[in-house]
Amino acid sequence: MTRAIIDISPRITPDIAVWPGDTPLSREVLCHLEQGASVTLSTLRATVHLGAHADGANHYGAGAGCIDTMPLERYLGPCQVVRARADRRPGGMRVGVAHLETPLDAIRQPRVLIRTGTFPDFTAWNSDFAGLEPALVDALADRGVLLVGVDTPSVDVQESKDLAAHQRFLARNVSIIEGLRLDHVVPGEYELIALPLPLVGFDASPVRAVLRSLA
Repeated sequence: MTRAIIDISPRITPDIAVWPGDTPLSREVLCHLEQGASVTLSTLRATVHLGAHADGANHYGAGAGCIDTMPLERYLGPCQVVRARADRRPGGMRVGVAHLETPLDAIRQPRVLIRTGTFPDFTAWNSDFAGLEPALVDALADRGVLLVGVDTPSVDVQESKDLAAHQRFLARNVSIIEGLRLDHVVPGEYELIALPLPLVGFDASPVRAVLRSLA
């Protein structure tokens, strides 16, 4: 039986919002079939933190592993999508254990995707999206979670200077995916496929993140 694929990656267009000050997406067409060339050939320029993307640990930890060294098995396998009771507010709220609609003891999978609904339009940046409480990272790590994904541009609020959530991910050796599109996903258990590219030395990689039913 063919298992349905649920795409959880935002579409990558020139309009996609990137972190303020980061490199937006652009495409240079070097040659084009419709202009008589034998092939169409393009050059892409953009931040590696584009759309749905996996962070390398070196993004937030000096001397930590680059994205090409992250274990591939983190990004492929059973996961659990959970909703958080979150809202948009000045400065951004932080999601903690108490905000999860799924009780902590009901989280059974080693990959958890958190749907906050606080970054609703990937083409219009809003700075009041939710981040995660460092204690939530610890609580998930204590349950054996190896990867956490969020539907926002960052696991920390935009104005965070100490990146407290990122630092707990580093300390607990838990991997991060940011920028997922989860508004259409029913909470539950799935298979996650979100493999990063082996960009040697880089601090992140875009991923084509999808979910499949487990049965």
